[in-house]
Amino acid sequence: MVSQVLVELNADMQKCVDGLSHDLSSVRTGRASPALIEDVPVEYHGSVLPLKQLGNIAVPEPQMLTVQPWDRNGLRAIEKAILKANIGLNPSNDGSTIRMSIPTLNEERRIELGKMVAKRVEDRKVALRNIRRDYIHKLRQMEKDKEISQNDLDVTLRKVDEVTEAYIAKAVDVGKAKDKEIKEL
Repeated sequence: MVSQVLVELNADMQKCVDGLSHDLSSVRTGRASPALIEDVPVEYHGSVLPLKQLGNIAVPEPQMLTVQPWDRNGLRAIEKAILKANIGLNPSNDGSTIRMSIPTLNEERRIELGKMVAKRVEDRKVALRNIRRDYIHKLRQMEKDKEISQNDLDVTLRKVDEVTEAYIAKAVDVGKAKDKEIKEL
């Protein structure tokens, strides 16, 4: 019973850290990455779809992104969505492909992005602590309902704290890696 709770705890915390990695992949660095625009919402034929479902996103050069829509009628909608997303990219439409040059980041923008990464990491650390709190409550309720002993509760609570600290360290490492990537010239 207790081992199942620990397995669920690990799974929930891993999802949280994976979500942080995915979230930070959309933060712009000096290099082109399809993750910058793949989740941009595009209004297309009356519905809103992520850009990755409307065309092929490619990186032909380190500082260039291209989007080749599967339906050319969607070019204008994709171009508007990229501008509306306010991610600092200026799309140019040549009739079949949208090209975007990735400008280099200035120092002020790098600092701003670093603060944004730190905030997102801190938000995930809070989320991890909330997961910890929920599982501790669940374990205490199990002990109250006589499903586990007081001794099992104490041992498991220490394990929960160890797991939580490990995942917080992983989240911090993900944030440090992204911050380093932002600060590279």
